[in-house]
Amino acid sequence: MRLLGLDYGSKTVGVAVTDPLGYTAQPLETITRKEENKLRRTLARIEQLVGEYQIEKIVLGYPVNMDGSAGERAELALAFKAMLERRTKLEVIMQDERLTTVAADEILQECGMPREKRKTVIDQVAAGLILQDFMENTKKGSKLADSESDTEEKNNNKNLEVMNNTAD
Repeated sequence: MRLLGLDYGSKTVGVAVTDPLGYTAQPLETITRKEENKLRRTLARIEQLVGEYQIEKIVLGYPVNMDGSAGERAELALAFKAMLERRTKLEVIMQDERLTTVAADEILQECGMPREKRKTVIDQVAAGLILQDFMENTKKGSKLADSESDTEEKNNNKNLEVMNNTAD
């Protein structure tokens, strides 16, 4: 399943995509706009990417405050989510994006990228981190679900053994 990751900002949207097998997230591009409320071209470009990469779900960064509360940016992200769902007809999953831009900047600094160049790619790197976090959390969740079902199956087998032994 191929996923699209988005880091929604006031004048940019960082975009990342998973590889065809869904193992890794790669930064793809940064969509820019002149004004925050001018989203028609942004949505059209995202819709184009959804078709081009055969995207099945969208993961959108959810900019909650450090204490977990939702502020103005979080409300704007939720409104953008609704627009994306209407436009693409895909499920849009909100993913906590706290500190992803800081982490993206640190990664780019460690790579020796000059500040001016970092500004042009930081949002797409942050989108990649948001998408990778989602994928890792999903894997952990499925491993937990698998281990819970394995435990349940073992318990059922033990119960059957106990019942068989009691029947003898």
